[in-house]
Amino acid sequence: MTGRPEALYPLFAGLDTLEGVGPKTAKALQSLEIGKPRDLLFTLPYSGVDRRRRRTVQGADLPGVVTVEVTVGRHQAPARPGGPYRVTVEDAATTFQLVFFHARGDYLKRVLPTGARRVVSGRVELFDGLAQMVHPDHMLPPEDADEIPAFEPVYPLTAGVSQRVMAKAAQAAVARAPDLPEWIDPVQKAQAGWPDWQAAVAAAHAPRDAGDLAATDPARERLAYDEFMAHQLTLALARATLRRAKGRPTVGTGALQAKVLEALPYELTGAQRRAIAQIAQDMAHETRMNRLLQGDVGAGKTLVAFKALLIAVEAGGQGVMMAPTEILARQHLEGLRPLARAAGVRLDILTGRDKGGERRAKLAALAGGEIQILVGTHAVFQRDVVFHDLRLAIVDEQHRFGVRQRLELGRKGDGADVLVMTATPIPRSLALAQYGDMDVSVLDEKPPGRKPITTALVSEGRMDEVVDHLRRAVAEGRQAYWVCPLVEESESVDLSSAVERFKRLRAALGEGVVGLVHGQMPPEDKDAAMARFQRGETSVLVSTTVIEVGVDVPNASIMVIERAESFGLAQLHQLRGRVGRGAAASTCLLMYRAPLSEAGSRRLQTLRETEDGFRIAEVDLEMRGAGDLIGTAQSGLPRFRVGDMENQAALMSVAQSDARKLMGEDPELTSERGQAARILLWLMEQDQAIRLISVG
Repeated sequence: MTGRPEALYPLFAGLDTLEGVGPKTAKALQSLEIGKPRDLLFTLPYSGVDRRRRRTVQGADLPGVVTVEVTVGRHQAPARPGGPYRVTVEDAATTFQLVFFHARGDYLKRVLPTGARRVVSGRVELFDGLAQMVHPDHMLPPEDADEIPAFEPVYPLTAGVSQRVMAKAAQAAVARAPDLPEWIDPVQKAQAGWPDWQAAVAAAHAPRDAGDLAATDPARERLAYDEFMAHQLTLALARATLRRAKGRPTVGTGALQAKVLEALPYELTGAQRRAIAQIAQDMAHETRMNRLLQGDVGAGKTLVAFKALLIAVEAGGQGVMMAPTEILARQHLEGLRPLARAAGVRLDILTGRDKGGERRAKLAALAGGEIQILVGTHAVFQRDVVFHDLRLAIVDEQHRFGVRQRLELGRKGDGADVLVMTATPIPRSLALAQYGDMDVSVLDEKPPGRKPITTALVSEGRMDEVVDHLRRAVAEGRQAYWVCPLVEESESVDLSSAVERFKRLRAALGEGVVGLVHGQMPPEDKDAAMARFQRGETSVLVSTTVIEVGVDVPNASIMVIERAESFGLAQLHQLRGRVGRGAAASTCLLMYRAPLSEAGSRRLQTLRETEDGFRIAEVDLEMRGAGDLIGTAQSGLPRFRVGDMENQAALMSVAQSDARKLMGEDPELTSERGQAARILLWLMEQDQAIRLISVG
């Protein structure tokens, strides 16, 4: 099967092929990202209206929707232009009024002739003790009243599309849903009590009561599972493609690693030892490594990464470590230098700044194998960068890297293993959605000797006390970061607030004590200011958030974050992790502007209560939602129409193991269930997966 399966053609036809959908409606639906019948199937009603027939409006829960049979009484035209047109009606127990604005009397007399019986349905409110139904949704003769559903689904709408048009279009799309072969594992389906796909689609669009709208309703849960399953199958295919790409067994001798361990003043944590063992095992394997190393701030990822690079060098190969920015690449270089010295290996850096002869010399040393470990920015991706024998590529800060880039990086070295590091603890549900193709190692212990950080909340009004506290600390030889608020409007406002703070602190603490770093400085000046702070020449570093990633100054033991409520939780946690790296007890002062919003208060309280990045990430996810957590634009996160990643993490987890199991049993997807799974991939528009199958 190379093209789209024929059974799906009707779902991928134009929207205007559906009854009741003209070109105008089709155009309007684009704004809901509905471009074909298939998209309508996955646009489910989000609530419903109970239109079950009642005897009378008397005793109904008002204001509310009531459906009742009435006898039409007298018409009362508006007393003044633009006034209400009223029709008095009588049900089995009482009289009430139907009210119309801007109505045409002749039309209403035709639809509601006096003395006729009609079934009316709409929202009823009490007005001066009299029940009124303003602009009924339905007015039909009793013999046609079956058209009114007992429970009417309510769909998301957009300008130019009414509920009625939307419901009709959805029903027309449902009528086209073919009977498809089953792609879900039969045992899983039976245990969960899920209907077949076609039945699930029909049921999800015809809820009988509010319970049918819940995410746990079997029809809806099945459709959510289908989305997760298609996504996890795509990841499993990418994973299989990476594995099929010939890896090379890389086995270390342990000699260089031992030298580094001897030079370390402390023992490795259990988590570090476990991660290194998992990585070594992966590297020794025939297939390529595709592993995520997830660690909290200060969990010692750098050391684990370096030991992995040493395995590559011990085996006679090379390793590369990539960072998203120049400043981070230099940071890695500084961090790895003493370790490389202890091991006696040659380490170098390659960034966009290397030009001319210097760059050529580095490239020659790389191609000749003299440089054993390279640190760099994405400049290491460029055409003319050739390795002598690249065995391991480590990518830092994964969330800027999607599945596609992972596949690309793997192509650079002949069968190079790939290890991805992230310092952002990711809640399990997101890790599954984003890194379902990878194996995950988690560093969840702090190395010994890292002291807890005291976190306190201070209002902006107490600025003078904070400055006094700083003055005493600086006199004792301690160092501090002062992070300025993030001003959304523009970088120049950020800048002026940082410059302002810098001047005021310099006036309070003395010349030469305070340094400044901000986003608009030339990189050289930024590095120079950082270096002065690292060497202890300045005691206080005022900065915009450029320091949140990776700067390591063990002597810095105070972190002041101004307008802390304007930062996200993960960002605050990262910033706080810049202190507490040395021998001194550290503090983090979260300065806020009163009054705090409820969300702001919850964020700051969470930080005060815990230093556990994974716990913090869970709260962050609860508060912000998945897209915001990693920035939707570059998150690489799938967008689901039915499934809810945050609240259905368990379902995502089942989908992952199911997809991996299916790929294990049927890597070519040729079995009966494999063929059904291909249909699922087409149905869910998983183009990347479809390409991987057709190439594979």
